Amino acid sequence: MKTKAPRNKTLELNRAQTQTYAAQAVKLKRLASLHEVLNQIIWQDAFKAIDLLPDNSVDLMIVDPPYNLTKNFGKSVFKEMGLNSYKEWLDSWLSKTVRLLKDNASIYICADWKTSIAIPEVAGKYFLLQNRISWEREKGRGASNNWKNCLEDIWFFTKGKDYTFNLDNVKIQRKVIAPYRDKSGLPKDWVQNDDERYRLTAPSNIWTDISIPFWSMPENTPHPTQKPEKLIAKLILASSNEGDVVFDPFVGSGTTAVTAKKLKRNFIAIEREKEYVALALKRLELAEEFPEIQGYENGIFRARNG
Repeated sequence: MKTKAPRNKTLELNRAQTQTYAAQAVKLKRLASLHEVLNQIIWQDAFKAIDLLPDNSVDLMIVDPPYNLTKNFGKSVFKEMGLNSYKEWLDSWLSKTVRLLKDNASIYICADWKTSIAIPEVAGKYFLLQNRISWEREKGRGASNNWKNCLEDIWFFTKGKDYTFNLDNVKIQRKVIAPYRDKSGLPKDWVQNDDERYRLTAPSNIWTDISIPFWSMPENTPHPTQKPEKLIAKLILASSNEGDVVFDPFVGSGTTAVTAKKLKRNFIAIEREKEYVALALKRLELAEEFPEIQGYENGIFRARNG
């Protein structure tokens, strides 16, 4: 392992550490009870593991599947395919998750701009579409003959018409430019904290306050498509309650599991790559000592988490 710069906080494990942490993961050989999989990282291919999970056990499913791009994930390569083939691939595992979800469960599915059009067509066969969140992913190189891709989507579905949505948990702190007061001189729909004036506003489905993990952030790992804890925190806070079960069948380096733990939720997570399984388990261990989520402080989301 190369010597890192002093400010580089990227979490990396050597071969021995990877082996030690990966050995703590669970591998399923038969249909499991909820007790056997709760708050566990399952080291297995999602297509096999999903079939062995218990019915009606999940309150919230967050999925960040491989986008339809050729990309290396550890020792595996996901290869780009035709759009119809990608839809069939999505359907092949998404259809298996329906029985896992409680009747009031919520589902969030991540996508890039190119594969986003496939999500509502496939997931719409099983779930009710509620919204489409678009968030600014500012990291990445520009293109010389096209617009730089800085947009990703998260499609919001529910299994039924009754579902959890905690609006007050995800309101955003915005600076007050025009601090109006009522006739008695009291702040009108805003508060003052020291020299700062702000109001809490309901979030829209366009998010510009997310920073992709980078080398100086402790949550950063070598995973090529890691999502920020702050991003996942919004989904968990809005669509689950403390003690609920959050499920991620492609957990990667563990962001969904770690964020769920920090927010006092339970989780079930699946990952097939040994390196990422180990990183996820290490991050869960670190969350015991460092439960903070960068960009989320005292129940309020800051404008930026970088």
